[in-house]
Amino acid sequence: MKKLMITLCVMTLSYTASAQYNPGFRFGLKAGANLSNINGSNDLSLNSGNTAFNFQDNSNRSLGFAGGVFFRFGRALYIQPEILLSQKGGQFNMYKDGVKNEDGKVDLRFSNLDVPVLFGFRIARFFRVNAGPMASMKLSPNGKIKDSFEDVTDENGSVTFQNRLSFGYQAGVGLDFGRLSLDVRYEGNLNEIVKVNYNNATTAAQFGKKGNLFQATLGLAIF
Repeated sequence: MKKLMITLCVMTLSYTASAQYNPGFRFGLKAGANLSNINGSNDLSLNSGNTAFNFQDNSNRSLGFAGGVFFRFGRALYIQPEILLSQKGGQFNMYKDGVKNEDGKVDLRFSNLDVPVLFGFRIARFFRVNAGPMASMKLSPNGKIKDSFEDVTDENGSVTFQNRLSFGYQAGVGLDFGRLSLDVRYEGNLNEIVKVNYNNATTAAQFGKKGNLFQATLGLAIF
């Protein structure tokens, strides 16, 4: 019984020390998942010969990885910059003469380097609220949308893809448990992350879409 009481006391002290771990500076690792989508106010319609093609929004979200490092400066009020590798994407419905193609959709996925800078405050010891700007650089192109456009356009057409760098914002809440932290956020884009210009002798069209996602990550403060 005595040994059990000593063990319980040691575990309680250890947990209390961990729970009160709240220095003015933190550095750590974090990883989690994105549920992302791409949509916009305009759909794209193309005509190739006597055939009409349409690319339209799809409400399905794509699952991707998010992970990297974070820095936190401050206690009650804090600034938290992060460097994250983030997989994002979405889907478009593709129609040919009003009928979906064989796959029914075009699946887009991008690998991005994200740098959010969040400004936050604590409501209680464990609960945080934060929001701030974010810059995102596309690291890898997605070949599926390019292949899809090439399938429906002729050799006289010119298709260009723009916006490797995009800007947006993140906002969300967090919970701290000692060195562990859980964050749930919403991310939106201020400019288009997918912008397609298509030109040929008879058609000139633009296709611009913004992205948004829900992100959940678990972080571990190293110091």
